[in-house]
Amino acid sequence: MSAGERRSRVAIVGGGIAGLAAAFFLRDAHADVTVLEGSPRLGGKLAVSEVAGVPVDSGAEALLARRPEGTDLIAAVGLAGELVDAATAAASLWTRGEFRPLPTRQFMGVPAEFDDLERSRILSPAGMDRARQDASLPATPRDGDVPVAAYVAARFGTEVVDRLVEPLLGGVYAGRPEQLSFEATLPVLAQVSSQHASLAEAAASALGPPPGRGSERQPVFTTLAGGLGMLPEALARASGAMMRTRATARVLRRTGVGWRLTVGPASAPESVEADAVIIALPGGPAGRLLAGADGAGGAAAALAEIPYASMAIVTLAYPAAAFPVPVTGSGYLVPAVDGRPVKAVTFSTAKWPHLRGARPAHAPRTDTPRTELEIVRCSVGRLGDEAVLQRDDADLAALAAADLAAATGVTGRPAAIRVTRWGGGLPQYTTGHLDRVRRIRAGVAALPGLAVCGAAYDGIGIPACIASARLAVDGVLAYLGEWRHG
Repeated sequence: MSAGERRSRVAIVGGGIAGLAAAFFLRDAHADVTVLEGSPRLGGKLAVSEVAGVPVDSGAEALLARRPEGTDLIAAVGLAGELVDAATAAASLWTRGEFRPLPTRQFMGVPAEFDDLERSRILSPAGMDRARQDASLPATPRDGDVPVAAYVAARFGTEVVDRLVEPLLGGVYAGRPEQLSFEATLPVLAQVSSQHASLAEAAASALGPPPGRGSERQPVFTTLAGGLGMLPEALARASGAMMRTRATARVLRRTGVGWRLTVGPASAPESVEADAVIIALPGGPAGRLLAGADGAGGAAAALAEIPYASMAIVTLAYPAAAFPVPVTGSGYLVPAVDGRPVKAVTFSTAKWPHLRGARPAHAPRTDTPRTELEIVRCSVGRLGDEAVLQRDDADLAALAAADLAAATGVTGRPAAIRVTRWGGGLPQYTTGHLDRVRRIRAGVAALPGLAVCGAAYDGIGIPACIASARLAVDGVLAYLGEWRHG
């Protein structure tokens, strides 16, 4: 930047992981960056608080170790030494009154090996016979995008959808496979399936060969020892950007030289001027903000088409002795067809053994070991099941504890309870999602100096949100480079 040249101004609307990652990626861009977050805190669905004196994530608690975006960003902000891998990724299904191991060879519930599936005893004999027909059926045509349930059921039958695919997709999206897009929710499998008549063969291809005997298994999940909720503060600090909470952006307008955001309540509005704007909001708020910008109507309409599901996480702490058998494995999933209120359970202290020895930062150091606790996260809420979330915190916690007791036999009352609600927290990648995303990005790209990022587009996990932030920043930097030299 030449002497006397004005630094560009970038406003990021939304202080979740995508918005904060975008601010960090702009740290060396010779720009004044402001993050506008409407809520009282930064971090979005990354948050950590104590349960029975142990810091436990109340939102996302793990990221995929095989995707480098998350771990690279963690290292870049100086937290690489805090990374810990999950001790186990072994999970079960609790269905028809029994725990049954998830098949080893499956791709988000789509079986890759039939004998492996039969050993799990998840399907009935008739359901197993129907699943095996996939190997001999002719290829199932797909004319454009299709629902996951329709395509998978055409290959394996409905039991595979109900007993395997639904609980796995429900655990990620809180959605329904009869509505979710095959192309958007299972993109790798969708791509390779065009090369195989058998969907099981396609799943095996997507998984790759099983590890050889004696080979070292790579970790599936990783987290931060103090909780992933540590990451937002570290990102905010390392970005050097101005962070403003309780700063809701209500109106976006194009000016002759850039953008103007109207921030704050109608009774005391404030204007924020920017050369470029990155919108890192959920689909609904992003669409409402874009609706006021000339030329953004198409993108706003497409954003409004993305539905969202609500959920709650009930975190319970029990004395380890309250469980009739030691807790092992990372947790279990529950198919919706079983009609249980809890859809997924994570055995946090089994998955993350470092939590067993954790003490709150304010606790005095003593030689007396604290009573060993098992910390369990119960996930409640699927799309269309919002009624269960209308219960108050005490009632919802009691419901989750009763469901956990029915599954595991745990006795007594929990030593500590935390209820966290994520209203409208999970975007639904319904059929046609990829086309909607193309329309959104095309509409936004036609408006100079504007970009979008977040979970609404290419994936809801932390690495995917970070990747979308990088894509948005690359577009803004390209525009700013042209703007400076234009």
